[in-house]
Amino acid sequence: MEMERSSVDLILQLFDIGAVKFGSFKLKSGITSPVYFDLRVIISYPDILIAVCEIMWKHIESNREKFRVICGVPYTALPIATVICTTNKFPMVIRRKEAKDYGTMKIIEGVFEQGSNCLIVEDVVTSGSSVWETTVSLQDAGLTVTDAIVLLNRQQGGREMLESRGITLHSIFTLTEVVTCLNKEKKISDSMVSEVKDFIANNNTFTPNPDMDVKPRRKSKEDATAKSYRNSIPDIEQVTYESRGVLCKNEVAARIFRIIHDKQTNLCLSADVDSAVELLEIADVCGPHICILKTHIDIIDHLTPNISKALTELSKKHNFIIFEDRKFADIGSTVRQQYSAGSYSISEWADLTNAHSLPGPGVIEGLKAAVQNRKDRACLLIAEMSSKGNLADANYTKATVQMAEDHRDFVIGFISTSKVTTDPTFLHMTPGVKLQPGDGQLGQQYLTPDEVICKRKCDIIIVGRGITLAANRLQAAIEYKNAGWKAYLDRVNA
Repeated sequence: MEMERSSVDLILQLFDIGAVKFGSFKLKSGITSPVYFDLRVIISYPDILIAVCEIMWKHIESNREKFRVICGVPYTALPIATVICTTNKFPMVIRRKEAKDYGTMKIIEGVFEQGSNCLIVEDVVTSGSSVWETTVSLQDAGLTVTDAIVLLNRQQGGREMLESRGITLHSIFTLTEVVTCLNKEKKISDSMVSEVKDFIANNNTFTPNPDMDVKPRRKSKEDATAKSYRNSIPDIEQVTYESRGVLCKNEVAARIFRIIHDKQTNLCLSADVDSAVELLEIADVCGPHICILKTHIDIIDHLTPNISKALTELSKKHNFIIFEDRKFADIGSTVRQQYSAGSYSISEWADLTNAHSLPGPGVIEGLKAAVQNRKDRACLLIAEMSSKGNLADANYTKATVQMAEDHRDFVIGFISTSKVTTDPTFLHMTPGVKLQPGDGQLGQQYLTPDEVICKRKCDIIIVGRGITLAANRLQAAIEYKNAGWKAYLDRVNA
């Protein structure tokens, strides 16, 4: 079928302003693509932005009665959704990337009726994960999502993934249509068209699961539906960090997966130093290359509130999580005070902490009580240990996993030396990692990044002395970051 002239003209305009580029581009996933779409530039070309919005609205206008509000996926699709809604006098809501810890603390901003159907607007769909993440947030706020509209479908599995979860994806253009049009208009060569088509054929992000028969989650049925949904997802090693992040109901877990994906690092730096000045220096120098900074705040000399404040500012500057390795192991009333009170006031500045499961579920309940309903705090349980002669046997580990499943609103994963559950919403963080294996001081047993990530199927490598004692800490951090990320790519591409 011949493409309408208006569509051809829009594709040519997008090509002319550099919103569509051809060459060699490294994507966030680490793969190299012959084509790249940078639709952020359209905000600088009002006529083209309006044309994009008009063609998308025309596609959905006949079904407008089906929807009550529109939501753009942050951030590129926000101006598109805004223009569509203001031009056509249609209600809009906004989804934040993450809730603020002040004010209303909402993820979804705007006025809407519970149960209303919300249309999602996106610019480009590859895997569909951004649309799905927005879907989950909207549904958790009480909205219904059945459809999404996108300007460009890259044909790499996004439509199929969303359809498997009950979302119909409407696209204005497919990648094949775009390159065919540009070739016909003498903008790109026949060989480039072939290269792009080969790329599409060889880089599908969606692996169907024959047992998967799921619909989008409903907040009111979290316990039964979410468990069934999670059990239908492929095993951890077959799922990307990005895809796992959008499955997470816990905001801290979702944020960690986003940081790992965006910064391409699964490195947690264990900054076990006793000087506050040295701690802040390490955080600033290595911060750009880590997803989590692990602290032992009780070994810092002359600790003051200004230290934790400065650490929090560095975590915002470099986009990493602060994990206080406190290892709580007492009755609920005691750990509640240890977590929120005293000279450390851990709950005020640490995004993440951890606990032993030995005391039973009371330790988790006490920690949860300390932060009440805050969504920006979470906990890991110690399921396995890396020291010689430890007493965390298989029964202990099994009981720990069960406790995590019973408290998944607060517990987001495990400290472990192996994968202890196939649930992709739980994180596995492994200590005792060095580039070379072996035994260390005081019973520490070291594993390599490849052993931890690729073979044992864990998610995050925890590195301490390999970086803190290095002559060049920055260089060491980069080496571990690259080693961990390579192991991850080897695992998901196996």
